[in-house]
Amino acid sequence: MHTTIAFFVANQSALEQIKRDMFDDTFAGVHSLALFDYLLIVPYFAILLVLSFYGMHRYEMIRGYFKHRRNLPSTPPRRFDELPPVTIQLPLYNERFVVERLIETIVKIDYPKDKLQIQVLDDSTDETHPFTERLVAEYRALGHPIEYHHRTNRHGFKAGALQEGLRSATGIVVAVFDADFVVPTDFLQRTIHYFADPKVGVVQTRWTYLNQSVNKLTEVQTMLLDGHFVLEHVARAGGGLFFNFNGTAGILRKEMIEDAGGWQHDTLTEDSDLSYRAQLKGWQFVYLPEVECPSELPTDMHGFQVQQTRWSKGLTQCAKKLLPMILESNQPWRIKLEAICHLTPNIAYPLMVVMSLLMLPVMICRFYMGWMQMVFVDLPLMVASFWSISAFYLVAQRQLHGKGWSRSIKHLPWLMMAGVALTLSNAKAVMEALVGYQTAFARTPKYGIGKIPAKAKYKSKIGKLPYVEMLAGCYFVWMMVYSVETYNFLAIPFLSLFAGGYFWAAGSKFWFEYQNRQAFERARQVQLEAAR
Repeated sequence: MHTTIAFFVANQSALEQIKRDMFDDTFAGVHSLALFDYLLIVPYFAILLVLSFYGMHRYEMIRGYFKHRRNLPSTPPRRFDELPPVTIQLPLYNERFVVERLIETIVKIDYPKDKLQIQVLDDSTDETHPFTERLVAEYRALGHPIEYHHRTNRHGFKAGALQEGLRSATGIVVAVFDADFVVPTDFLQRTIHYFADPKVGVVQTRWTYLNQSVNKLTEVQTMLLDGHFVLEHVARAGGGLFFNFNGTAGILRKEMIEDAGGWQHDTLTEDSDLSYRAQLKGWQFVYLPEVECPSELPTDMHGFQVQQTRWSKGLTQCAKKLLPMILESNQPWRIKLEAICHLTPNIAYPLMVVMSLLMLPVMICRFYMGWMQMVFVDLPLMVASFWSISAFYLVAQRQLHGKGWSRSIKHLPWLMMAGVALTLSNAKAVMEALVGYQTAFARTPKYGIGKIPAKAKYKSKIGKLPYVEMLAGCYFVWMMVYSVETYNFLAIPFLSLFAGGYFWAAGSKFWFEYQNRQAFERARQVQLEAAR
């Protein structure tokens, strides 16, 4: 007893110091939090809590992957005695530089020709239209079961083209491939027999990438998509949760599409929309990560943002449309909660914009606060919200590449900056979706690996966004200067990722626009010389 009392007395001063650090008596007489301070600090930490919720969901996806990764089928439980008729749909829009490669791989697919129908669904308004029409005619003359369908309008965009093609589809299942994919010859042979189970509505395969080593951006995109296809899809499909057809490199049962209400174009992610409607109807989805389908990644920041903006806006539109149906369904609450997390993560982008604006004034308000608050308040929130990103993508690389996963660590800062680079564009897209502002389906430019230099192909209009991103980068540099002046050195690495992400987004688009302008001028000079 005496020993315990002596220990307490000896350490009382240390305990009092910890109390002062955490609850900070220095505000008395020096600085006290006013109402204005609370109006800044409370929203800031509320946003961090929301971001932490989605961060914890990433940890749950990691746990779900390890728990359910052995639940995926490795072989079809039954096989067709006679192969069924299959329709392959190839939706196109101004894809001159990749369409030839696509059709060359499709006509080589291993499947009986008398049971195969290939539909080229072309909405193109440029030279892709006559070029593809001639190409299809040549292959058809050689005996390939390929058809050309051209629409004079883009009503419904990709969803509209697929739905119109479905009217004349002869297959009981429909395989869909975007223009930048290179389809393996054994694709149908490895996937078709899963449809021998009449309950199966979709078979989705894993994307791989033709150009992942082109630059830092393609390396980062590879990690981002691997996280989705390696961890998320396995955790969801293996755990009996909703998971989505990815719009390409998959096969859908025609009956399922019709039963779920068909392809609808009121969202920009018609694939996710149809997926949820079909699963709510009771159709089963199968994921085959061992079946790989190579595709092409955007090689420039402008194309990357175009793609991600469409996905972010479309998924938010799906959340508005589908969540009432999901919540009213008889699904278990764990499945409903996962669906909410799956459909709403892009709300983090506008929250990140608000948090960025609040960061400097909150740093000023908290200048006199004790360091223990950073340990017990800020650090857990950072671990939940931001460290989960690193854990999520590194685990995916470890599972995919084994011992070679450690090479991905050097890409982590670039991955973080790429996420920051999407913040403003995706925040705008999410807000447009929430208020119901409709925009056209903006296709991601595809360049065709090893053909014409990308800079000579598209004349891009980057708009005002890069200037806003440049200002955002300067704002974070200002915060870094303030952190140095106030000896808050621990904040500098975190702030530098934000500054670097915004400068990368703006600078790469300015450079891309400059290259396009130069290429356009060179082409114009060649035309002028030829005219003389």
